[in-house]
Amino acid sequence: MKRLYILLSITLLTLFTNTTFAQLASAPVRGAITGKVTTSDGKPAAFVNLQIVENGKKSLSNEDGTFRFNNLKGGTYTVKCSYVGLKIQSQKVTVIEGQTATVDFTLPESAADLDEVVISSYKSENLKPVSAGKIAIKPMDLPQSVTVIGKEVIRDQQANRLSDVLKNVNGIALGSTRGTTGDNFFARGYSLGANNYFKNGARSNSGALPEASTLESVEVLKGSAALLYGNVSSGAIVNMVTKKPKFEYGGEVSMRAGSYDLYKPTGDIYGPITKDLAFRVIGTYENARSYRNSVKSDRVYVNPSLLYNISKKTSLLVQGDYLDYDLTPDFGIGSVGGKIPTNIPRSAFFNTAWAYNKGKQGTASAELNHQFNDNWKLNAVGSYQSFNRNYFSSERIQAADNGDLDRKLTRSKTAEDYYTGQVNLNGFFKTGTIKHTLLVGVDGDRYLNLVNQFDLNTSAVYDRINTLDPSKFTPRTDMPATNITGSTKTPTDRVGAYFQDLIAVSEKVKVLAGLRYSYQAIAAPDVYTVATGETVKSPTVKSRYDQAFSPRVGLVYQPYKTTSLFASYSNNFAPNNGIDINGANLKASIIDQYEVGVKNDLFNGKMTANVSVYKIINHDFVQSVAGSTVFKEFAGQTTSDGVEVDLSGTIVEGLNFLAGYSYNFMRYTKTSGLPTGNIVGERLVGNTAHTANGTLFYTFSEGAIKGLKLGASGFYTGKRYAGWNNTPADLASATGSRLIPVKGFTTFDFTAGYSFKKLSILGKVSNIGNTLNYYVHENYSINPIPPRQFMTTVSYRF
Repeated sequence: MKRLYILLSITLLTLFTNTTFAQLASAPVRGAITGKVTTSDGKPAAFVNLQIVENGKKSLSNEDGTFRFNNLKGGTYTVKCSYVGLKIQSQKVTVIEGQTATVDFTLPESAADLDEVVISSYKSENLKPVSAGKIAIKPMDLPQSVTVIGKEVIRDQQANRLSDVLKNVNGIALGSTRGTTGDNFFARGYSLGANNYFKNGARSNSGALPEASTLESVEVLKGSAALLYGNVSSGAIVNMVTKKPKFEYGGEVSMRAGSYDLYKPTGDIYGPITKDLAFRVIGTYENARSYRNSVKSDRVYVNPSLLYNISKKTSLLVQGDYLDYDLTPDFGIGSVGGKIPTNIPRSAFFNTAWAYNKGKQGTASAELNHQFNDNWKLNAVGSYQSFNRNYFSSERIQAADNGDLDRKLTRSKTAEDYYTGQVNLNGFFKTGTIKHTLLVGVDGDRYLNLVNQFDLNTSAVYDRINTLDPSKFTPRTDMPATNITGSTKTPTDRVGAYFQDLIAVSEKVKVLAGLRYSYQAIAAPDVYTVATGETVKSPTVKSRYDQAFSPRVGLVYQPYKTTSLFASYSNNFAPNNGIDINGANLKASIIDQYEVGVKNDLFNGKMTANVSVYKIINHDFVQSVAGSTVFKEFAGQTTSDGVEVDLSGTIVEGLNFLAGYSYNFMRYTKTSGLPTGNIVGERLVGNTAHTANGTLFYTFSEGAIKGLKLGASGFYTGKRYAGWNNTPADLASATGSRLIPVKGFTTFDFTAGYSFKKLSILGKVSNIGNTLNYYVHENYSINPIPPRQFMTTVSYRF
């Protein structure tokens, strides 16, 4: 079957490439309608509904208010403009083939008043192309599940971290990392590694706890996105989209304050420098303590950007951001006798008094867009990101049955550099009556990882404490001196070439087919020794090379314009870091995914209802060898089955909602059968069975309480296992199962706010029921979820 899919994709590429580039040079162009939607004070109106009455074509205005309808036959058309809470407008326009007609709309509200109208926060996501898809295809036409969390949700929920945003995406569950030094997410049973996070389409490190309060949106492509991005995990990819410059002056200043001394001022200003050059600068500072004793954080974030319209067809967007943070590493309450203790307070802190985790991350990117004509567009993106982390802390809170804990220390200082680039050509053409939406691209990146070594004996005991009775021992308070003794520097190079064609056989039947070739080289690390001043290639770790073809094929059937049924197959390879017990590099894992689903736009686009069912098979699952932190092994085969349901919309004027449910079962389906192998049918550690989310906001748009906003959110995280997966030898031993069951939990938030002209205030009570539960990494980083907290944001737009 794999070969069949590959041959199909190659055949499609061969058939269409010559036609494509011939038409790029001299394609007959039909007519088009373009225009702009503005408010009564001349500012652009984004995400306004536009529709051509005669053929039913729909569009949404862009962030700058512009819209466009392509490939129109000559004739007279009626263009309808609608926005929630406002009167529908319509205009007639005559189209001449080969020419572009223009029609503009002005809404009867100012930009400030428009924000007070019922905001179309959760408008049909099935109609908005996502930038992570690298081509403007509506999700309704894609045989893939897509979720976008927009700025309105981020603002209404007063999200600070990426985890605050992603809990609105069903199928994604927050896990725990060692010491809460970063967020770890699971999607469709798979842990999302460093390769699965992107910022404005460029690979990004997620270890810095990304700033979410200033994002424009967060896009999630569920399942495999290997065709577009190469060696990513099968669960999902997450693309963080930052806010962009505007060609009108404006901005916002706000102050956020909350429980446990949270203070967070934010400023956002944008406007034109010249008629072709615009800027935007966003900055925020955060200082906070915690419900956890001795835990605190300081963060500074700045995000400048420039947009230069070189010509009518060419634009250049330059973006950058910088994050500097200092966060106390925190392993929570730890385990007692290998179990989660129930008699230790949520606030108890067992790290050293001086522990620190400091980081700096800087990003710069440039994106060039050129429109050849109405049908063809070129996009090129280059980026650089640096990430530096300086960490010194005690480790692994694994107390004995009586609570005694011998604390040991870990010291690390790492630096990571990402260089990425991609070029994408996409366009529209026809072969006879068949329509094609084509993407052809190449990408590459280089990743440099520098790890320093220190003269610290990590197996030595620093001191002894007791987690059940802190008064039993007197903890040390001094911070040992450490010196760098050497470092290793490992370069990773990746390159890929890909194509994808959405073939519209008819208005109801569409086929998506594509193929990617990926190559990855991880060179043997350079080892530097301070004592000798010499740098040599590692004598023990060899260079590794991986390559693979990743096919993708899908069928979309649309019996109605508001309903889409799809089925798809995709394949990706996942290079594996590490060595086996013989010192050999591990081969890449091959992963197959099958998915079917239905997408619906109901009640004239006011509600979106999507359902998908999937199966993901990892034929070569890798895990650490039992009892080793160095060696890894292939554990056999895992299978992940699941179902996801997404609901969103604005059925009643002023009432916006977002909801979802997911079920996932990831387990071992083939093992070695040896006493040291895994157990067929056992659910993998970290896999959450059920997740659910629901958010409801209502804004009053009339009467004496116009501008009042009320909202509520609920989030459910189901049962999962911590600890380690078992082997037959474990179950036969005296200690028994190594799994640690963790119960499910539900939290509820309530929000109330009021907006008057340019001023607004929004308050939230989170975890109203003061629910207690834990995020657990193995059995030593056991972190209680936040208790009931209060947060308020006061903002002023100008």
